[in-house]
Amino acid sequence: MTDAAAARNPQAAQQGWKDEGEHFLRAVTDMAEHCNVVTGEPIFNDKGVKLVEKYARLDSRMYERLVRHRLRDPIDKHLSVDNRVDVQSIEAYAMVQCETVDLVRRLVQSLGGTDRLLAPLRLLVLPPHIGFKLTVMREQRPELFAHSLQMMLVAICLALHKGWSERECGPLAVAALLHDVGMLYMDPAWTDSNYRLSGNERKHLVAHSVTAMLIVRGAGVYSQDVEMAILEHHERMDGTGYPRGIHGENISPMGQILLLAEVVSAFFDKFHDLPGQRLSLMLRMNHRRYPADLVSIILPLLYDEIAPGTPLPPLQAEFMHTVAALAAAFQMWETLSQKFPERWQAMPDHQAAVYIDTSIGSLQKQLAEAGAHPNQQTDLLAYLKDDVQGMSEIALVSREALWQLQAIVNGCLRRWPGVHACAHAVDAAVAQWCDACMQIDPGRLAPAPAPRG
Repeated sequence: MTDAAAARNPQAAQQGWKDEGEHFLRAVTDMAEHCNVVTGEPIFNDKGVKLVEKYARLDSRMYERLVRHRLRDPIDKHLSVDNRVDVQSIEAYAMVQCETVDLVRRLVQSLGGTDRLLAPLRLLVLPPHIGFKLTVMREQRPELFAHSLQMMLVAICLALHKGWSERECGPLAVAALLHDVGMLYMDPAWTDSNYRLSGNERKHLVAHSVTAMLIVRGAGVYSQDVEMAILEHHERMDGTGYPRGIHGENISPMGQILLLAEVVSAFFDKFHDLPGQRLSLMLRMNHRRYPADLVSIILPLLYDEIAPGTPLPPLQAEFMHTVAALAAAFQMWETLSQKFPERWQAMPDHQAAVYIDTSIGSLQKQLAEAGAHPNQQTDLLAYLKDDVQGMSEIALVSREALWQLQAIVNGCLRRWPGVHACAHAVDAAVAQWCDACMQIDPGRLAPAPAPRG
């Protein structure tokens, strides 16, 4: 089932994530090795056979016994754990971020203090089984837990600046906190930037927002607005997001806040050098994808981070490596597309190729307007020879272009996961180009492979 189909048919999708909960089961039993996890009721399989007694303590050895069965109820329905995440602990963790995390300190400063930012947290609703899931996240996926807390605070800040009341921010806070709970049901290896996803793995990974929405719906205590915002946190205003690919006018106000808060938090998670400047450039280069009124709130918080005396040669090297990778990718697509049959763009069976061709054209236009197209490299290096600020800006523009190139590949493979199996020359070229671009590592600035064929 595709992510869009799952969003349209939540009953079928709900059965799917129950059947594919082995990763969550593994996380629960592994957590039980260092946390006291006890059954409040017996655990039965779907045929009524008792698998675990009441008041039994779980451990990792129970994984093999449980994973062979379809359980009658979700594994965490009747489990308890010491030091479970609750509203008070969420507020305490958030306070730590206010004091230690650069991004959150900026949010606090913009609002005039921590009290205003943290007040909506007292309105959080966390039933025991939802608190249990957050405990699993805290213990087994601490980076995901920290990200969810940070995104929650970004979302609250945006809403408060928009004029939302403290009460209105309560549901938003819980939607942000739980937006990635579906990731607990995915293989943790898939989130490793060095891991290359297969088509089927990619389909499951991009469906995590559907999974999270179904988990929240199953809790039976949250509004439909919360469910929909969680579903929409990877949508984009121009319709290029997922799982439904809807446009801005169809994305809920809460969903619009979450989609921007997710990106803001992700940038500060991913980049340790100049995250604010990188984010500012990305938002300005992709202004059609994000809600303009919310972007105008966040941009003033992304102050200049370039330290005086930054050496110029590393910036030149970064720019040259990035430009080489982009030039190779652009040239490879041009070489491959020249072999396509005439009128291929009008053929309905080659939508993947049209998508790539259009996306690359748009990216090259952005780079040309920014003065950072590979064809402008020589003149640009001469012009910025002694300009640290300008070189830093253009190096970041180029690196953002590399990330956009990866987004084109990911978008193609998400929409047309079977392109590698197609025998037509156009689809074979699409698969070849995507495979080559997947070898580019934007984080390490590895040059793109040389064009083939």
